[in-house]
Amino acid sequence: MTATRLQHIVPAAVIFTLSMIVTWLSFTQEPEESYLFPRIISIFFIGLAAWNLIRAGSGLARVGSGISVVMLRNFLPGLIVILIYTFFAAKALGFYASSTLAFIFIYSLYDPAPISDISAWRKRIIVITAFIAVIYGLFAIVLQVHTPRGILI
Repeated sequence: MTATRLQHIVPAAVIFTLSMIVTWLSFTQEPEESYLFPRIISIFFIGLAAWNLIRAGSGLARVGSGISVVMLRNFLPGLIVILIYTFFAAKALGFYASSTLAFIFIYSLYDPAPISDISAWRKRIIVITAFIAVIYGLFAIVLQVHTPRGILI
């Protein structure tokens, strides 16, 4: 097995494992009505993850050269924000407040505009407000699912 092929198999296996965990969690949580949408999506994603793992294992997925150290270093700050959001902020602060904070941090980390630029902050606030409005409309109005509640909603 070559290093390039291993660079495809390892991420595919990690994604497949994560999709299995998410699927298992969606089928073991209560109340059942709140997890109907995650169940449907997780089944779809576990199928895609399995297909990706099979393609990586058989050598059919030969696109690119895998994840380089530079690319991993660029993704790491966003990954840390997502992990904090997932394991702490969503339950402690509430879904919408923590989503807003996570989006602000990620947007500010990866936006090429300087932090001190006022016009960039205006654009960020407009985009963040639209993003949260779409999230609220999707989860609260369209899907009518329960979101994690916290001290800030």
